[in-house]
Amino acid sequence: MNFPNLRKTAQGWKFESEEALEDFAFTNLKQLLGLTPLKRQYIVNSQICDILAVDDNKRLVVLELKNNEDRYILQQLTRYYDALLEEKPFKDLIDYTQPIELMGIVPKIHRDNLTDRKYHHLNIRFFKFEIITLESNVYLQLKDLDTDKVFEIEIPSQDAESTESLPNPPKLLQKLLRSCEPEQLKIITEIRDQILTFDQRMQEISSAGSIKYGNGKSKTSKFCAEFCSDSKGKLLIFLWIPFKAGKSKKIGRARIGINYETGNALIEGYVSKGIRIKNPPFNKERAKKMEIIDKKIDNKETLTYEEFKLFSTYSYDKTCIYSPITNMVGVALQYWLKRL
Repeated sequence: MNFPNLRKTAQGWKFESEEALEDFAFTNLKQLLGLTPLKRQYIVNSQICDILAVDDNKRLVVLELKNNEDRYILQQLTRYYDALLEEKPFKDLIDYTQPIELMGIVPKIHRDNLTDRKYHHLNIRFFKFEIITLESNVYLQLKDLDTDKVFEIEIPSQDAESTESLPNPPKLLQKLLRSCEPEQLKIITEIRDQILTFDQRMQEISSAGSIKYGNGKSKTSKFCAEFCSDSKGKLLIFLWIPFKAGKSKKIGRARIGINYETGNALIEGYVSKGIRIKNPPFNKERAKKMEIIDKKIDNKETLTYEEFKLFSTYSYDKTCIYSPITNMVGVALQYWLKRL
């Protein structure tokens, strides 16, 4: 059996990425939880909500999904709640006189999640998800921790031959990919797939030593991403995302550094044209250090002077975004859509 959105582990099946989990949940939300999906990766006041949905009574439901245990999911949902209540998007589809419901969907509940919720006044539900195998079928199973009610839906297998194929990469991109390591090739291919399947207006434009993604190549065209190379033939990626690490309303062309071992990425620097940036490139050594820093920040541990200095190097307006590259691409795509 082939499951394009899953990977096999020693314990069983796991979603390939958080984006894969979101994709499946968003597509099957009505069948799974009886909710009508509105938007995914919705940006409101610099906050990025995984999924917005409504129930049959037009009540807003905000879902945050994690592919791993996360002790700060409640804090994230609280920020989404505040931003959504302030902006009140989709007023024609949502009845804001009803309380907003917040849902956290995780494979494992951290004990801090339950402690935080115990003293929280907002309406928050936690679901523990599990991928189970029954005979030859694979299912996503959600369990409501308050009621023990179980929701289940089959994850369909897919023959490799039936996967919808994208056009072959342009010759320039093929040349750049030939010099990539296997883990880099995998992530770059996933980025390209994510971009080209996002919207039917998306085009892949190869010219003047780079491959850009947008709605055309005229002076008024809007772009969201670009592949090119440096003088040594190293593949570089740029995304059109807000300045100040997502806090500004203005969009800039950001050079992205990727840890190809984990799939996490950060902003190396903003540059309007060309490839030169002031900050040092994000190499393997710095990537390993950022993983340690990221874990320390999550656990609220003190950084050493060297760690703080590295963190500050890639910070903009005192903010350093270090998150899965698929999430950063998702942000670029959403802002591209808004600019059309």
